[in-house]
Amino acid sequence: MSSTAGHRIETARVRRAPRYGVFLVGGALVGVLVAVILTFAFGGGPIETGAPAGDTSDYTGLTYSTPQVLGFLALIFAPIGLAVGGVVALILDRVVGRRTREVRIDRETVVESPDAA
Repeated sequence: MSSTAGHRIETARVRRAPRYGVFLVGGALVGVLVAVILTFAFGGGPIETGAPAGDTSDYTGLTYSTPQVLGFLALIFAPIGLAVGGVVALILDRVVGRRTREVRIDRETVVESPDAA
């Protein structure tokens, strides 16, 4: 088989963009960290499964354990952190996306043709 090759040099624009997944996961982890801090800053006793965390709730009349409070707060703050991480990624994309640079690319096209043998 013989091959023919075409060779061209072109210019292209390259821009940097943030990885959205990293920012979303990072934001969610920060939200869970905030939930942990709030649980132990305002919570009651140590983590023991089923053990009361502190005072009885004024609104429901129930006593919640520390893991329950952590779970409730994580359900609230993880999506908030996820949203904040997404907004930060969008802002960075707008700021960094304006800066583009031109690069030269070497484009090569190879076409194989069957031999006539």
